[in-house]
Amino acid sequence: MTALISHTTFDSIDAYAQSVFWGQVLGFHQDPDDPNLPGEQECMIFSPDGAQRLLFIEVPNAKQLKNRVHLDLKPDSGTRDEELVRLLALGAREVEDLRSPDGTGWVVLADPEGNEFCILRSDAEREYWRCS
Repeated sequence: MTALISHTTFDSIDAYAQSVFWGQVLGFHQDPDDPNLPGEQECMIFSPDGAQRLLFIEVPNAKQLKNRVHLDLKPDSGTRDEELVRLLALGAREVEDLRSPDGTGWVVLADPEGNEFCILRSDAEREYWRCS
């Protein structure tokens, strides 16, 4: 017997705002039959195929320490650096730049509530550097 992940939950000060931000980052959507609304204490978003779900739950206190778990993201098209520009425009904040001159590395970002996540190179970029 094994356990299956139902969804990943994020504690949030503003569950709705977080669901909107992460929906834009990941291309996830809300349930049209149960839409997320401002002021709701729980807001869920779904991957396009419905296989992955993120739930944002309002809690009374802000994040205070470094995440013990975080998401590592990679662009589905384009480059890491192009995706970085897009994520910053959506409201992410750069925490630490760990890119190397040889093309390896990643950038640590924070969402609007301070939860860290990383942006890695795309599959195409890794393949290019592997073959160079």
